[in-house]
Amino acid sequence: YNLRPDKKIIMVNLHLKSSVLALFAAVASSLAAAETPLRVIFVNQSPDKAVELFWENHKLSKDHPDRRRLEATIPPRGGWHKSETFLGHEFSYDVEGQRHYVTPPPGNVHSEQFLMLAGSTDGYRVRCEVSVNSQQYMDYLDILVKPYWAPRAASRFLELVRNGYYDGVAFNRVVPNFLTQFGIAKDFLTRTRERELTLWDDFPKGVKFEPGTMSFAGSGHDSRTTEIFIVMPGATQQQLDKFGENTWETPFAVIEGDVEKSALKKIYSGYGDMPPYGRGPDSNRIYDVDGYTRYLPKNFPKLDYIDRCYVVNEVGDFSEGEF
Repeated sequence: YNLRPDKKIIMVNLHLKSSVLALFAAVASSLAAAETPLRVIFVNQSPDKAVELFWENHKLSKDHPDRRRLEATIPPRGGWHKSETFLGHEFSYDVEGQRHYVTPPPGNVHSEQFLMLAGSTDGYRVRCEVSVNSQQYMDYLDILVKPYWAPRAASRFLELVRNGYYDGVAFNRVVPNFLTQFGIAKDFLTRTRERELTLWDDFPKGVKFEPGTMSFAGSGHDSRTTEIFIVMPGATQQQLDKFGENTWETPFAVIEGDVEKSALKKIYSGYGDMPPYGRGPDSNRIYDVDGYTRYLPKNFPKLDYIDRCYVVNEVGDFSEGEF
């Protein structure tokens, strides 16, 4: 149908206004996305080398002196830097002469992301010297901590190892074909203090649980503290598939070597699972002031224990082949 000229002009103006508004909305949305605030915690777990973290400015030409700007020098062994940045920004760092680029992904509900600056490393090696066969012999567990599977968990474990937290700790829950659990400190004040320091959940990376896989235990969202479980040899596929259904169950390390022949299978398991699933040690009682001085030695004298754990490259007692 035909419109009068003045009505045609009105319709054209309406279409133009609509198009302009849509364009402005798209630009505003793009700018908002580019400026979404993001707090990033960068961590360096190298045993002996600091890491220089750079801010990459792609708005400048490649030969511009401010294209790459030093943001922080992060010391080794758990050193960290907090960057108040925005979603989509790129950083870079150098490890052993190779430059690595990282664009932090979206953060958690707290608008925070946690990243480990580990370059191309396969992981960080930890050795735990342990008693086996009900304290009759000494053996060891060789652990490879994976930096990118669950960086919060990996960093927390390495921190606790360096602080000697696991030295003297009991394997208080050992269930064949299921799991072995430990992580309640021998010292009352230490376990009481660390129990209050909860760890936010890691973003799952799709890593499947297998025998020898390690994860922090927990009791709910963002509830991890110091207790860890290791998947036992013989766990059924159905059980392996169930591990990881809870948000706090995220693999961060593995037992190296043949798990079937490792010390894991020699740790005393005669007391069974914890209450209410069995008659083994009650975790809540271990946290009591007499947990290690009376409760465990009186009621569960055959338990095996960790003698000490340490980051191998920070002790220097072993070559790569000897480990």
